[in-house]
Amino acid sequence: MRINVIGTSGSGKSTFAKALAHKLAVPYIEMDALYWKANWGESSDAELFAKLEQALAQPAWVLDGNYKRTQPIKWRNVETIIWVDYSFGRTLFQAVKRAVQRLWSGKEIWAGTGNRETFRKSFLSRDSIILWTLKTFFKNRRQYQKLMGSLPNDGVTFIRLRSHSQADDYISRFALKHEEAKKA
Repeated sequence: MRINVIGTSGSGKSTFAKALAHKLAVPYIEMDALYWKANWGESSDAELFAKLEQALAQPAWVLDGNYKRTQPIKWRNVETIIWVDYSFGRTLFQAVKRAVQRLWSGKEIWAGTGNRETFRKSFLSRDSIILWTLKTFFKNRRQYQKLMGSLPNDGVTFIRLRSHSQADDYISRFALKHEEAKKA
């Protein structure tokens, strides 16, 4: 099973993707962890594509992330695309909450990078994740709505989750189906 979880920054896609991967006992792959280098350095496309190819060489996975330029790679063998599409207010709230939690904890975001949230980066920078959420939410929603009608190949299932309860129900139902399939 190969699943790509997409959604605007702050939508809850990472939380959902981690929970789903855990329930299904498959690897969780975070695109941001593949992309970001130490001291907020950015991977080149060639570097990112190579890391992504290697990560997706496994027979099953849950991939967390958008990165439109990676679609030919990540969707080559994808079976399911899940769009975490909560309301604008909920998404913005979650983005702010996450920034504050990361700022407060001071924890490294991706192991080995030293990258941590700072007040300036979160709230006063053009690179602010909150500003990014504000700028991309509606554009991403339009793009994902178009995507629903033109999937990368015939065998792909597209699922849109509009609330936490839908996401929780999906994980419960999907994991149950997976367990039943393993027993059969």
